[in-house]
Amino acid sequence: MSALQNLAAVTGDLGSVGYGLAAIGPGIGVGIVFGNGTQALARQPEAAGLIRQNQILGFAFCEALALIGIVMPFVY
Repeated sequence: MSALQNLAAVTGDLGSVGYGLAAIGPGIGVGIVFGNGTQALARQPEAAGLIRQNQILGFAFCEALALIGIVMPFVY
């Protein structure tokens, strides 16, 4: 095996690498949800209950993607 092929070789479980890549999307999504929620609370503090409820719902949907990413390496 040449040195170039040796550098390009990925060792270990590819499912772990896949989950690491799959966790990027939900991480960005959670950041967007809470960042926009904080902005909304700063603009309309009287709507805190509704904003917080929508934040939790958005967080749950983003985290569902992460949980699916955890399960997928075990399925294959």
